[in-house]
Amino acid sequence: MEVLKKITGFVSRNMAVIVIAVAALALFAPSSVSFLKTSYVNPLLGIVMFGMGLTLKPGDFKVVFSRPKDVVIGCIAQFTVMPLLAFGLTRVFGLSPELSIGVILVGTCPGGTSSNVMTYLSKGDVPLSVGMTAVSTVLAPFLTPLLTYVYAGARVDVDMMSMFVSIVQVVIVPIAAGFVINHFFHRFTEAAVEVLPLVSTTAIVAIVAAVVSANSAKLMTSGLLIVAVVVLHNLLGYALGYGIGKALKLDVSKCRAISIEVGMQNSGLATSLAATHFAQYPLATIPGAVFSVWHNVSGAVLANFYARSAGKEPEKMSVKRAAARV
Repeated sequence: MEVLKKITGFVSRNMAVIVIAVAALALFAPSSVSFLKTSYVNPLLGIVMFGMGLTLKPGDFKVVFSRPKDVVIGCIAQFTVMPLLAFGLTRVFGLSPELSIGVILVGTCPGGTSSNVMTYLSKGDVPLSVGMTAVSTVLAPFLTPLLTYVYAGARVDVDMMSMFVSIVQVVIVPIAAGFVINHFFHRFTEAAVEVLPLVSTTAIVAIVAAVVSANSAKLMTSGLLIVAVVVLHNLLGYALGYGIGKALKLDVSKCRAISIEVGMQNSGLATSLAATHFAQYPLATIPGAVFSVWHNVSGAVLANFYARSAGKEPEKMSVKRAAARV
């Protein structure tokens, strides 16, 4: 067990580097990871979501009732800023329908699973971050299909009901299962949390490798354009999230949490939905995979910047529980 803990610690500290390295390998030597198929994306995402559920406790939802205004502000920002940015960027860059649907899916998905640990590292409001992630994830089966239809329905066929079912299956059910197991078998899950970052990172890396290797040839010709759009989408999300918090006169720790929550998306879900519902557009899976790589890098850099400019200790949340949400 000690060996596993050491490996987990190494993986947690170097997640961004590992994801980038595997993505590069899949891009330049796709045959080396060809055993990872895009059909594995849904089960792998389910594993990540189950792990997230294992870290949740009833107290994590306390902020929803004790500070509903903050959570509502954050979630409205989440589901307005990122979809609008996605739609705008697809128009500005003149993206094809194939790439557009992928970018829009990233924008309409809920907050990312690693946003909580980035908020912790940034000395932001961790309870607010956890509450926003939980609420946006619960809302995702309803809002993600609806917003995808609103922003992409004119260009591609969007089956909202089918998307709703998929999100429930690969996100809500695994999270709920993890939450229930954590509640009734807490002693077991406390031990399991020690190695969750290793499991989650392995699953995320496998998703990225599967998608990038399957589309390596097309990425070689349009990769720079996709990266440019993804980077702008993410960075503008951070900036606008923080700006909304400041405009509404929220304190700095809340602004940091909203900034990170808005900018970091559940890009694994975007990749899963693209692979399942838009299989006729192979490149639609790429923006989610690239976002998975990029936002772990940018999130770590932003968290470090926020932490250096902070003058207080981070909100209380155990490092172990925060890191488990990678």
